[in-house]
Amino acid sequence: MSKQPAAKKMSPSPQPAGISDRSTLRANARKGIEDGAVTPSYSADRKAVIKLLNDALATEWVCVLRYYRHYYMAKGMLADSVKAEFLEHAQQEQAHAGLLAERIVQLGGEPDLNPDTLTARAHAEYKEGSDLRDMVRENLIAERIAIDSYREMINFVGDKDTTTKRILEQILAQEEEHADDFADLLEGWIGE
Repeated sequence: MSKQPAAKKMSPSPQPAGISDRSTLRANARKGIEDGAVTPSYSADRKAVIKLLNDALATEWVCVLRYYRHYYMAKGMLADSVKAEFLEHAQQEQAHAGLLAERIVQLGGEPDLNPDTLTARAHAEYKEGSDLRDMVRENLIAERIAIDSYREMINFVGDKDTTTKRILEQILAQEEEHADDFADLLEGWIGE
């Protein structure tokens, strides 16, 4: 009868730096459960992030309203194709507002949709535009404002809140597409 070697007792390997062990993760998850998705490892200034997100939310709703007005008011030879852009962008801005509102709630805040203060809190202005070309121009300006404000928010949040950062990056990419669309429209404009 051959003797089998004794099984080596494996000691748990040490955790890499910055990675919590199971018992720490489990203990931390039980702390502050009323905070929902916000765990002790959340390192951003939550109140500041919620304020920034609410300002962005106001901006998105002001843009939704401006786009819908432009959609309904567009007239002239180029109106049909430009109206389609206005409608598509209105719907996309509304989707952005939904993402922002959901994130605000996840962070324990409340989405501020008070219509009396939307334009005061929004980064972009509500400009009606005097004609179709002016509407396109005003929307391009608003998109450029959104691009800079989202970039600043992304830089502020950094790696302290990666979920919010990803949401903001997703919205920023679409705002850049919108600006590109309107820049192309203006560049190819015929007549007054």
